[in-house]
Amino acid sequence: MATLLLDDGTIESNLDEIAREITPLGIYLKHYDPGTSLLFPHLLGQDVLTDSEKRHVVDLHNSVFEFIQQENGYLWCDLLNVHPGSPNIQTLIATYSQYHTHNAPEPLYVLAGEMIFGFVKPDGSQVQLLVQSQDYLHIPAGVEHWCSLTASLNFKAVRYFTAADGWVPNYTGTRNILDFGF
Repeated sequence: MATLLLDDGTIESNLDEIAREITPLGIYLKHYDPGTSLLFPHLLGQDVLTDSEKRHVVDLHNSVFEFIQQENGYLWCDLLNVHPGSPNIQTLIATYSQYHTHNAPEPLYVLAGEMIFGFVKPDGSQVQLLVQSQDYLHIPAGVEHWCSLTASLNFKAVRYFTAADGWVPNYTGTRNILDFGF
């Protein structure tokens, strides 16, 4: 379940309190536990997945979560699978660990592993959000943020798209003032 680190060092794990902090940014966070991970536990534990295995995971996920795509108008989705042996992992980390925005929403459902997101609040303060398995996160277009893997370097998530270039970062130059608190 998600955890939020505030700029004063407070750590919040209550989902209602986390929502209170991030809702002013338009960010939506929900924890869904439908048991879908029981359908493909061996695939969630594997680092490398074939294209066929990735499609299988996405198809099973969508059979339960079709409402997410319908409610939000997502056009398609894919499986983001990052692990220590991922090609270009350092480039991926460098690309997204800088503050940026996107021209389209950045929604994802975490299947396994964890990732940290940093956000700039309207008053200029910053918060960090650790998302974990079964967390659904929707970051609206234009919200300034960064993301990074945790030390495990493992993360599997279904990413949703509304536009082909939706996940391309537009760097803002904002400096991260919080050290990874997780």
